[in-house]
Amino acid sequence: MNRLTGKVAVITGSSAGIGEATAELFAKEGAAVVLVARRKEKIKAVEGRIKQEGGRALAVPGDVRSVGDCKNVFEQTIKTFGKVDILVNNAGIADRNMPTIRVTDQLWEDVIGTDLTGTFIFSREALKYMTEAKQGVIVNVSSIGGVYMNTGVAYSAAKAGVIGLTKNIAIQYAGTDIRCNAICPGPTPTELNTPEQLATFDAEFMEICARHVDNSVGESEPIDQANAILFLASDESRRITGQALVVDRGMCL
Repeated sequence: MNRLTGKVAVITGSSAGIGEATAELFAKEGAAVVLVARRKEKIKAVEGRIKQEGGRALAVPGDVRSVGDCKNVFEQTIKTFGKVDILVNNAGIADRNMPTIRVTDQLWEDVIGTDLTGTFIFSREALKYMTEAKQGVIVNVSSIGGVYMNTGVAYSAAKAGVIGLTKNIAIQYAGTDIRCNAICPGPTPTELNTPEQLATFDAEFMEICARHVDNSVGESEPIDQANAILFLASDESRRITGQALVVDRGMCL
């Protein structure tokens, strides 16, 4: 407990799933959390639960693809809490496991824009404050698809890009108190992979990808991913930077 006491964390995609679990865990560990997502009512509900339990939280609606929304998030964070110590880039959308020849221009742009460009936009803005403060932590949520390319092509490309961005930021700030790491979740129950969503996925390419993993090991839970994010955000990992931690119960070994 109290691993994040006095810290201020901005968490994107915190209306559900891994982001919601991370926000609630961070608050229990003493952080003030800034909740970012497009669905205002969802993040307000998360904010309300955290405050009910004695935590500090602020809901700021926004689209991670919007530079204006991003700037507003950090302005509201500074106005309310005075600083930013941690950024968790969790917001993302799925590409329904589409292979290259079935990806439309719009799907490609949506996935790359949210999963990769959004991560870049928020990292760039956070680093302005972290550089001034000479300290800070960024944790990006990539995927096993970004390591092993065993998801749809747009999602795999975006998540691989997130790992590249993570390592590049780490190189820029190596030897300082600004760190950047990523987690790479395996299958985890979220709104991206409900039974209703999975019914819209490309069945043929899903079967091809499934040949390269051991699905018998089962899924992780959002809290498993949140615990990994907490480790990388806390001082327990103060000498770790530029790493991509796979959290998949061993299905890709």
